[in-house]
Amino acid sequence: MTVAVLVAAVGGALAAVAARDALRATPGAARWLAGAFEPLRRAGSEGYSPSVGERRRLGLLVGAALLFCGAWIFGPAPAAPLAAAGPAAASWALASRAGRYRRAVERSLPRVATATADALAAGRSVRSALDASAGSLEGPAAAEMSRLRADLDLGLSLERALGGLRERIRSGRVDSFCAALLSQRIAGGDLVTLLRRYADAAAGRERAEADARSATAQARFTGLLVAAMPAGAALLAELLAPGFVRGLLANGVSLALLAAAVALQAAGFAAIGRLGRVAGAR
Repeated sequence: MTVAVLVAAVGGALAAVAARDALRATPGAARWLAGAFEPLRRAGSEGYSPSVGERRRLGLLVGAALLFCGAWIFGPAPAAPLAAAGPAAASWALASRAGRYRRAVERSLPRVATATADALAAGRSVRSALDASAGSLEGPAAAEMSRLRADLDLGLSLERALGGLRERIRSGRVDSFCAALLSQRIAGGDLVTLLRRYADAAAGRERAEADARSATAQARFTGLLVAAMPAGAALLAELLAPGFVRGLLANGVSLALLAAAVALQAAGFAAIGRLGRVAGAR
């Protein structure tokens, strides 16, 4: 059995090398694949929302990859359900990347508020203060502030430009920041002090959530490890005794029990994610 596992590992490595060389030999195919996965990259770096066609192409590629891997490891029978999960897996990946983009923007809000308050204290208007704050940022926050600055340069009002920011990010923290910027026009007051208080409160909230994530990291990892152990055991059994999974799927009773186990595992993962989520984090 050990020899079979080693041979399978060597075969997988050779297949990966062959796939890499095939892509290098066909630049057109490599560019097409890169273009298909480009929306996934841009969703995490620019907050890009893929079109329907881009989502379909990405879902088909993920489904084809799952079909190939499933047929290679488990056989043709389990490969079909895995391929059917391709669009859902692609949507999950896009949503995950968009969530990371949103959290990166939220983490940068204290710096944006502080820089805007400093520019306002120096005598600048709200528009020019927002423009000045963009120079000290990088990553998703810089991309969003550049979009905001472009909207203002195109002649949009501050209310509409900030409304576009809120629509793109859909975050309660961004809503609070935009409300603070617009509060002076509605009720007047000291906007510099308000933005600095907002920056202090937002930074304190980030520190509290980071401490909470650190305190629960080990417990969350242990829970996920326990929930994933059955799948790992099934994969190991398939490697040691090829045909094990096929035999499970060929029997109606074992197939029903397997479906129930998968449903319970999914519920377990969802419960662990909910219990480990920091209150207030999105």
